Amino acid sequence: MKTIRLKEGKERSLLRRHPWVFDSAIAKGGADAGETVRVESHAGEFLAWAAFSPASKIRARAWSFDEGQRIDAAFLASACRRAVQARSRFDIQSDGMRLVHGESDGLPGLIVDRYGDTLVAQFLSAGAQRWKALLVEALLKETGLARLYERSDTSSRSLEGLPAEAGWLRGEGATELTIREHDWKLTLDIATGHKTGFYLDQRDSRWKFATHAKRLKFQRVLNCYCYTGGFTVAALAGGAAHVTSIDSSAPALERARAHVALNGFEPGRADFIDADVNGSLRRFIEEQRSFDAIVLDPPKLAPTAAHADRAARAYKDINRLALKLLEPGGVLFTYSCSGGISADLFHKIVASAGADAGVDGYITERLGGAPDHPMTLEFPEGEYLKGLVVVRK
Repeated sequence: MKTIRLKEGKERSLLRRHPWVFDSAIAKGGADAGETVRVESHAGEFLAWAAFSPASKIRARAWSFDEGQRIDAAFLASACRRAVQARSRFDIQSDGMRLVHGESDGLPGLIVDRYGDTLVAQFLSAGAQRWKALLVEALLKETGLARLYERSDTSSRSLEGLPAEAGWLRGEGATELTIREHDWKLTLDIATGHKTGFYLDQRDSRWKFATHAKRLKFQRVLNCYCYTGGFTVAALAGGAAHVTSIDSSAPALERARAHVALNGFEPGRADFIDADVNGSLRRFIEEQRSFDAIVLDPPKLAPTAAHADRAARAYKDINRLALKLLEPGGVLFTYSCSGGISADLFHKIVASAGADAGVDGYITERLGGAPDHPMTLEFPEGEYLKGLVVVRK
C-alpha cells in the first residue's frame, strides 16, 4: 500500500474526520489516479485511507478513518447500502431523489439520483472513477433496478484530470422521464438536463412556495432563472393568479410551458420570457411593474471561495433589483447554490442589497437543500444550497 505523509500540523482536519487532503498539505508520497493510499501524519501516525488524485488540488479524499478497514468491493457495497437505506428515514414526497451525495454519504465524488426506475450517476473524483464498475453493480443490487445512466460530463471532472463521459452503463431506453413531485408531475431528460437531469435539491422549497402561494393568495409571481418551471408549477398549484417566468434557455422554457399544461393549469395564467434576468428586472423597474412574490434561483456563481467577491456583487445586484420590484408585504424566495458563498455571507449580501434598494424586510425562514442532499457534522461543505424567505416591510 502506498503512503502519503503530511506536513507538520496539517493533520488537524483529518483528526476531525474531514475527508479532504489538499496538495499543499502533503510532504511526500504519491500514487496512481484513484489508487488507495495510507495517509499519515508528519510523525508517521495513521490518519485515513484515501483515494489519491494526482491532478486535483484536493489531492486525496478519505474513504475511511479506521486503520483496520479494507477498501474493497465489500466496503463500497456497504457504503452504498447505508446511503440507500438512509433515504427511507427522510420525508421525500417524490419518486425522484438523491441516493448518494458524495462525501456526505462516505463516497467522495459519487453522486447518484433516482428517477423512478432509472438511476443516474456522476463519477466526479479519481477514486469514484477507479471503482466505477463495482459501484455500478452495488447500486443496482441495493436498489433492485436495472437501468443506470452516467452523466460524468461536468466541468469538475477536468479538475480531476478526467475526460467527460456519458451514456448508459446498464440497460437502455428513453432518456425522457416523468416523475411525481408532491401533487404534480414534472418531466426531464437525463441525457441533456442540468446536473443529472433535474434540480431535486429544491423539492422542499417548491412545496414551501406552493404553501405560501395558497396562504397569501399570490396574484403576480415572478420566477427568475426558472429553468423548466418547477417553481412556476408550485406557484400555480398554490393558486397564484399569474406567473411570469424568465430564463435564457429556450428549450428549458419550452419544457416549463409543457409542465403548465401537463398539470392541468390554464395557459393564460403563465407567461414565459426568453431573456437575461438582470436586464429584465431593470426593464420591469422602468415599466413600474411590481410583484407580490419573486423567486431568485440563479445558477452557481461562485464554485469556490476564490470566486466569492465577484459572485457577491452579482448576487447583490439581482437581489437589489428584485427587492425594488417587490410589493410591500410581498415575499422573496432567494437562493445561492454556490459552495463559495457561506450562509452568513449570503445573508449579508441580501441585507446589503436591501440597504441599496432602500428596502427592509423580515427574514422569516432560512432554507437549504432537501434532506436527501445532506450535510453532515464532519462535512459542512455539503451545505452548498442556502436560501432566505424575506417578507418586505
